[in-house]
Amino acid sequence: MCGQVMNGKRIFDIIIAVVLFGIFCIPMLLIAAMVKISSEGPILYWSDRIGINNEIFKMPKFRTMRADTPPVATHLLENPDVYLTAAGSYLRKFSLDELPQLWSIVKGDMTFVGPRPALYNQDDLICLRTGKGVHRLTPGVTGWAQVNGRDSIPIPQKVELDEYYLRNKSFLFDMKILWLTLTKVLKAEDVKH
Repeated sequence: MCGQVMNGKRIFDIIIAVVLFGIFCIPMLLIAAMVKISSEGPILYWSDRIGINNEIFKMPKFRTMRADTPPVATHLLENPDVYLTAAGSYLRKFSLDELPQLWSIVKGDMTFVGPRPALYNQDDLICLRTGKGVHRLTPGVTGWAQVNGRDSIPIPQKVELDEYYLRNKSFLFDMKILWLTLTKVLKAEDVKH
């Protein structure tokens, strides 16, 4: 039964990701041009992230920060605003920098809903998730923790929300999280630089 649920989720992910690629292909080309024009460096930033079973994968995002930004979580930077590109603030405000992650979904490294993938060097988050069994989930573009505070909540609380998702995951719960994500993105809520 569990395998069937996962297969259904995987099929849903691929179909929706392909549809969204079609819808957003022209906006993504415009965003790519905006990134290239606004700052030096590559259009995409490939971040080392922790995937299912704590395996590292490369997650693409439109680059919103200067190429010389230290590879740490944004909230750990002393003054993240100095690293933002001219287009970066706008792209982050509406989560447009996340659009390339559709590729990670098609590839199978990510899903639409799951715990947000940790950076490879976020040892505290990785350790707490592993202790709760959350590492067995495929990471998501959005998740229960994202719609309940995102970067504004402390890591232990984030892991509690991830564990709640692990224990209560279902198609309907995923739909609720996707709906809440959409409303928060449109309102630009819980967004930090």
